Formats: sequence, C-alpha cells, structure tokens
Amino acid sequence: MKAPVSWIKEYVDVPEGVTTAELTRRLTMTGLKLEAIVSPGAAISGPLVIGRVLTKEPEPQKNGKVINWCTVDVGDANGTGEPQGIVCGAHNFEPGDLVVVVLPGAVLPGDFAIAARKTYGHVSAGMICSSQELGIGSDHDGIIVLRADAGEPGQDVRPVLGLDEEVIEFEVNPDRAYGLSLRGIARDVLVSVEGASNFRDPALRDTPAANDAGHPVVLEDAVGCPVFVARKVTGFDPTAPTPAYIADRLTSAGMRSISLAVDVTNYVMLETGRPIHGYDADKLQGPIVVRRAVAGESLTTLDGTRRELHPEDLVVTDDSGIIGLGGVMGGETTEMGETTTSILVESAHWDAVAMFRTGKRHKITSEAGKRNERGVDPTICEAAADRVVELLVEHGGATADPGVTVVGTPPGMPQITVAGDKAARVSGMDISEATAVEALRAVGCEVSGTGTLTVVPPPWRPDMTDPQDTTEEVIRLVGYDKVPSVLPVPPAGRGLTRAQQLRRRLSRAVAAEGYTEVVTFPFVGEADFDALGIATDDERRRALRLANPLNNEAPFMTTTLLPGLLRCAARNVGIGASSFGVFETTTVTVPTGGVAPILPVDRAPSAEEFAALEAAVPHQPLHLALVAVGEADGSGWWGEGRAVTWADAVDAVRAVAESVGLGVDARGVEVAPWHPGRCAELSVAGQVVGHAGELHPKVCATLGLPRGSVAAEVDLDVFIERAVHLRKAPVFATQPMAKEDVALSVAADVPAADVEAALRQGAGDLLESIRLFDVYTGEQVGEGRKSLAYALRFRAPDRTLTEKETAAFREAAVAHAVEQVGAIQR
Repeated sequence: MKAPVSWIKEYVDVPEGVTTAELTRRLTMTGLKLEAIVSPGAAISGPLVIGRVLTKEPEPQKNGKVINWCTVDVGDANGTGEPQGIVCGAHNFEPGDLVVVVLPGAVLPGDFAIAARKTYGHVSAGMICSSQELGIGSDHDGIIVLRADAGEPGQDVRPVLGLDEEVIEFEVNPDRAYGLSLRGIARDVLVSVEGASNFRDPALRDTPAANDAGHPVVLEDAVGCPVFVARKVTGFDPTAPTPAYIADRLTSAGMRSISLAVDVTNYVMLETGRPIHGYDADKLQGPIVVRRAVAGESLTTLDGTRRELHPEDLVVTDDSGIIGLGGVMGGETTEMGETTTSILVESAHWDAVAMFRTGKRHKITSEAGKRNERGVDPTICEAAADRVVELLVEHGGATADPGVTVVGTPPGMPQITVAGDKAARVSGMDISEATAVEALRAVGCEVSGTGTLTVVPPPWRPDMTDPQDTTEEVIRLVGYDKVPSVLPVPPAGRGLTRAQQLRRRLSRAVAAEGYTEVVTFPFVGEADFDALGIATDDERRRALRLANPLNNEAPFMTTTLLPGLLRCAARNVGIGASSFGVFETTTVTVPTGGVAPILPVDRAPSAEEFAALEAAVPHQPLHLALVAVGEADGSGWWGEGRAVTWADAVDAVRAVAESVGLGVDARGVEVAPWHPGRCAELSVAGQVVGHAGELHPKVCATLGLPRGSVAAEVDLDVFIERAVHLRKAPVFATQPMAKEDVALSVAADVPAADVEAALRQGAGDLLESIRLFDVYTGEQVGEGRKSLAYALRFRAPDRTLTEKETAAFREAAVAHAVEQVGAIQR
C-alpha cells in the first residue's frame, strides 16, 4: 500500500517536527511495516519550472522526423526574463499551453545533466519534459501539458506535479486489511505517534436514509453478501476530466488514472478501504440479484476473459443474466464507457472466504479483491457509496437520484472474554489492566468489566476473534520494543535425538570413505527414468506429480536419489574431473495413493480431517546414494592405479553399516540402472535395504559418465532403526589369531554370500572374520561350477587355540556349507 504523506495528514494531525522517517518508525513498531519511502523529485536537482509556450514552428528534417522550434516564457528563472529557445520533438501542445521546462544546470533522473547545446540547427537552452524524463510516468512520446491555472511562468513546478511529495509504501500483513486504506493508516498514526490528534474519519458522514425509490436488489445469499447498497446518478458528463488532485493521488498510490467515473471509485476505495463498483445504469435490465453461480454458467469479465463459473462463486445478475463476479470483477455487458451518462454505484460487503477462493480459482488479482478477501468494514457501505456520488456530482456534473437502496444488515462482531492481566502475563511487561483497556479502546474496541474484560472489536478489525488477538493489540500499542529480552534456560540433558546422531554418524562414515557430500534438486521427469533404463512398470516410476513445478520437464518428486546425483557427477566430468566420489543423504517421496482433502479455512480442522490429511501425506524415507567415477586408487610414480569396481560401491555401504554396528549381506541381482552380473542386492538382517554395483554401459553413455562408473542407493531408515546406537569401545585381544583357509567348489549360480553365511554359521562362536580372497572358474572345477577360497580367522579370548581345535572349527564350517549349499571341498 502506497500512501502520500500529505493524504495521511488530511485525516490526522501529526505534531510539528515529526519527520516521515520517525512517523514510519513508529508505525513499523506497531505492526504497519515500512517497505520504502519514495520521493518522486529526489533524483531531480536544479531549475525545474513552469513555462508558457509562445511560439511553435514545425521543421521537417532529412530523416523524415519533424521537430518543433519553440520559444518559451520561463519568467525570471533563466536570469534574463527573455523567452527561452528550446527544440522539442513532441507535438501534443500548442502556443499558450503551460508546460514543464528544465533549464541548463539541472540534473534529471539517471544522472542526466541538462546544458545548452546545438541541435537541429538551433541552440536548445533546456528541455520541455515528458513524464518519463522526470521519472514519474511511462509516457515519453508526449510532454506534460499543465492545467491552465497551474501557476505563472518561472514558478517552481515541483509542488504542482507533486514531486516534493513523500510517499510511504507499507507492507500490509493479510490480517490487517484496514492498512489498505488511508482511513486505516491515519487511525494507526493516531495510536502510534505520540501527540497525534484530531482523527477525521472519511467514512463518518451523514447519509440519506434508505427508501423504496432506489434500484431493486435481491440477496438470495445473505451469507455471501450480507449488505448491498446501490445509489444512482444521472446526467453524468463522461468527458469530464479527473481533477488533478485525484489523478495525482492515484498515481502516487500506484494506480493509473483511467476516467473520472473509474478514478472516483478507486479514490474512495483507497480513502476508506471499501471497494466500489460502478455499472452503466442504462445497460441494466430489471432488479439486481446476488446468488451463487450454477454449474455451467460463464461470464466475460472486464479484462475480456471468458470464465467458467463454479457453484461456490458469488455472482451479480439482472434479467439479462450474470453481470459481475461479486466482489472480484465486473462483467463486460454493464461496463462504464465513453458514452455512460447514468451510473449505478454498488457498495456491497462480501464474505472474505468466498472472495479468496473465487480469486484463486479464476486467477484474478485486483485491488478490490485484495481488500474483500481480507475483510472490510461492513458498516461503511452507505458512507462509501455516498462519497462516490458526491464526487461524481461535484466533478462530473451529475445529479444524485433520490432513490437509496440498502439491503441487508452488517454482521455483528464477536464478544471476546479475556483476563485483564493477560497482556502482562504473556509479554512479561508491567501492563496494568487500565493500560490494557485504554489500548483496546484506542483501536476502536468496546470494553467492559473489570478483572475479566468483555471486548467487542471494531467492525474494521475482522482479524480480532479471540483473547490472543486482543492481547496482541495491547502489546503492540505498548510497544514490541519494550518487551524484555530474556534468554530461555535450556533444560539439562537434551541435545540431538538418536536419529539425528545416527544420521550424522552415517554421513561421516561415507565421507571417511572418500566421498564428497552434495545437494541436488528432488525433481525428475520421465526422461530421467528413461535415461536410467527403468522399465515403465517399475514401482520407482510411480512418482508424486507437482501441481506447479519449477520445470515442466521435471514435474515429479523423485522416488530415487540417483537421477540428481548422476547428473551432478556428469557435470563434474564435463568440467574436467576424472576421479571422484559424491554422495547425498536426503528423503525421497513415495506416494501412498491417498488424496489430501481440502481443509476449511474458517475454522480449525477436526481430528478426522487431520487424520485424512496425514493418511494422504506421501511416505518419505531417508536414503543414501553414492556415485564413484574413475580411479579408486590413483596412479603415479608408484605404478598403475586401480579403477573403481562394483565392489567399491558395496564396500562403501558396508563401511556405513559398520559405523552403526550392522553387517550387510550382498547377493547378485539384475536391477536397472546397474550392469547385469555386476549388481548386488544389499540386505541387513534379512531385510533388503538397496542396491550397489557398476552402472550399465548404456546409462553411462546416455549421461556422459565414464564406462565402469559405480553407484549405490540404500534406505537409511532401516540402518537407523536397527543401529547399535551406544557402541562399546572395542576390546583388543591378547591371544594370537589362528588362520585357516578353505576352498569350496559350488554351482556357478550359488551366491558367494550364501556360501559365506553357511561357513560362518558352521564355524562357531570363535570365528573372528571370514573373507573371500579368490574366485576361480575353469576346467579344473568343471563346467557350471566355480571355486571360492575363503580365509577364516579364529581367536579365543582366554587361550591360544591349538591346531586340532582350529582344524575342527574348519571342518565344521565346511560340513555346514556342504549341507546348506552343496559345496565340495577342494
């Protein structure tokens, strides 16, 4: 909301010496936050005066352009009193007109210095200005022509153009709709600025009583539109100009001057906060009816858009059909135009919730809608309509029709019961009950009682509905800056939760393996799944679609971290990185299939509604994904390096699991985007947690990654759930280790993980570790079979194991492997 300071001071007296900066500081402290202070003439220095055009001589140029050689009377502003010779390219003025002249030595916005210079064969001593050149408008094809009584030549033009006016731009919170009017701002000045007095309410006026001679109005939906006021004027002159003070104030407030009839309604809206709509009365047919739309109805609004209406939309109709979208935008059929001589003024109160939903549904943003959807004073409809009629009569030569239509009754305000000391208890300040009562009455509340107060908010404050609201009002007027700052004492023994501690431990474990953490966008498209070779019926393609995605090519929330992480790796390869590892830990989004209900905004949702909402929230498990590219061990003077393999991805996940006391089992599977035969399914205690391995060559080629790159992705929620959180420090054995190696022949399709599990189970409790160190296939083991060699390590905590004991452990392990997987000892 932009408000000229002079306009504010028209409704409230501000003490002498209170600067605009101090004024806005006090308003900000009480909740009406300053956004900016704008002075249109701040960037202009030097002589800027009124000039009267004496002569205008058109001179065609070789390039086809016609310039005007003018002599302009600027009084004594040029120091000589002689007319000023000026070249001007505009043509929208004639001799005798008053114009804006900037003289040599002045500086215009953009640091544009003005000097006498030779151009088009003349010495042009200054410039006749357009609004764009002065930084107050966008018109650069025509210069500013002042009204005939603007002043005398040579007079400073700044006051005439309002260039010396300071305009305050406020950031108005949605719950303070009264701040979208000069009436509301002036009232806040009264209660915020010490010494401010004499508030003159522009909505406080005597209005004619309702009668039966007005235009007939029927309210079929008194909830959606509880009050409807209609006034009519006739004999209006549609060519009458908008008075300069109205046009200037509209411009300062950020609105465009259109025509007198439209400008007056906008002016009164800014003045009082009450949106007004005008109809061409000659185009109306029969009584006005306010009702809800019927499915299938449509309306062409003032912006020329055909809109299909919803049964919740409030509409204004006459015998011809729908003529307006109530409180949001009028229709084309009854629009005021260049031939309008009779105007029906509508001042109606609309339900804020209905206005908000209608505006969002039809994507309509208007100044009227902005106010109606936040809640407007329902008691000033008659005053606002009367003010519009007054201005149309005064400036448009119209005659006020004696008919006055007032239908409906303004809704009442709630009674709020609040303890007199509640503001003191909430704020920690010494606020007496008398101070609280005084503050509430200052903002327009009716207050009664002692100890327990009964408060009735003023009609312009629909945001005040409960004791917390009244308490906030008291505290803001006493001063937020006076609220004592007391740091809370944190309770002992609290810190990171178990899940937070484990998440940090897991991330540190990945980093310790040489991977760098990155953050990627969680948005994907069908092309991302295609690039990974994921089948169309794969569960990972069942992703949550966003209603308003940042990128139309990536409209889904990702179900896997690999698309974003692989894109990150490809970008690094593209800028020259050859060997690296990256990882990310964050949530993915897995739809549950539920549909979230639309919860009410006019009341608190019920427990059942909350439960339905929770049921529709997608599952969001925490995942870890990692990608490694290039060499695992770098090459150098010491010899050749080692390229990353699928085993590096598996070992990285195992290291992460070991950091929280868990073990990971791996078995071969075929899953996109990994290479068949080089992909492992990873599980913890029998529960599958993810996959790791070498990426498919086609995936590497599509994404621009080196062949042989590896990746892994696992569900960290399982790790956190099963983690050994409080791990004991390791106990270092004092007894020697006993070594036993064993080679087993098994069928080629038997997973090594199954063989290892069988050996581990049969070896007994003294088995300290088991490691696969060789895999052999060839003639010696036979077709369709493979040889697996394992290193078994045994240790007893209290003695040195004998050869006989370790041999028995080895034989027991082999026997169990023979029984479980059909192994043959070599």
